[in-house]
Amino acid sequence: MTYRIDCLQYCNWSEDIFRQMREGGLDAVHVTISYHENFRETVLNVEQWNRWFEQHPDLIMKGRWASDVKLAHDTGRTAIFFGFQNPSPIEDDIGLVEVWHDLGARFMQLTYNNQSLLATGCYEDEDPGLTRMGKQVIREMNRVGLVVDMSHSADRSTIEAADHSERPIAITHANPFDWHAARRNKPDDVIRAVVQNGGMMGFSIYPHHLAGGSDCTLKGFCQMIADTAERYGVQHFGIGSDLCQNQPDSVVEWMRVGRWTKEIDYGEGSAANPGFPKQPYWFHTNADFPRLEEGLKEVGFNAREIADIMGDNWFRFFEKNFVPSDG
Repeated sequence: MTYRIDCLQYCNWSEDIFRQMREGGLDAVHVTISYHENFRETVLNVEQWNRWFEQHPDLIMKGRWASDVKLAHDTGRTAIFFGFQNPSPIEDDIGLVEVWHDLGARFMQLTYNNQSLLATGCYEDEDPGLTRMGKQVIREMNRVGLVVDMSHSADRSTIEAADHSERPIAITHANPFDWHAARRNKPDDVIRAVVQNGGMMGFSIYPHHLAGGSDCTLKGFCQMIADTAERYGVQHFGIGSDLCQNQPDSVVEWMRVGRWTKEIDYGEGSAANPGFPKQPYWFHTNADFPRLEEGLKEVGFNAREIADIMGDNWFRFFEKNFVPSDG
């Protein structure tokens, strides 16, 4: 059995999008339920998802374990796995790591662009690496089965996280820096540190992460995947599209600014184009997910390799890393 898994989205969720997930054959999607929200605010987002699960039980279901991907596949639904793009939901309380795992969270980024209590974000000028609390939180995340995600973290912090973690970590949504020199993309030493420790990286289709931006071609994207897989091994890679479908431009401002500044931080955008960039023509919605398989085939991947990249690698990662370390 093979699966289709997208390991990062933050769409403006609706029944239409849930139906597009089914049209695209998505068995599982990792969704962001926090950018800058604190514990209580993130609980409200869980409540909203619980209502969607209740309203659309024929389309989506809550995902907790890898077995839920199989259940979703067998019942024609999409399993939704929760994740944070910032450690703000644990505030300054390490005990909330286990609480959040109990509530269904399965990924937590140690930073979102800025310095956090745990590590350094990719937009800071200096990167001193993991903090004392960061090392303790990683140990607790390892224990309960909450995956360390370093997608928005700086390079030294990411390498230290990969080395310090006793379980594999993830970069759920990014691309190689040597393909496109965005600050959010990852250089060779970072990717190597993650994969050598058994970790995973999801290729991003967010235009600011693509060579050529919105004009990036499907063949160009898939050739990048082929080159990366040849360098590091296909078993370490999947898709983390970073799809932000139907979100208003005010949301990207929230992502970048939160409550930490009174100024507009354009981040990966620019003052001339502050909103969401236009998606490439070949990936507008979840219904386009199967087009990636066509592109991967065109650049020379065989059927087994395509299945691995489209979801099976993530499935195996889920099997090993969502469960507590003692069971």
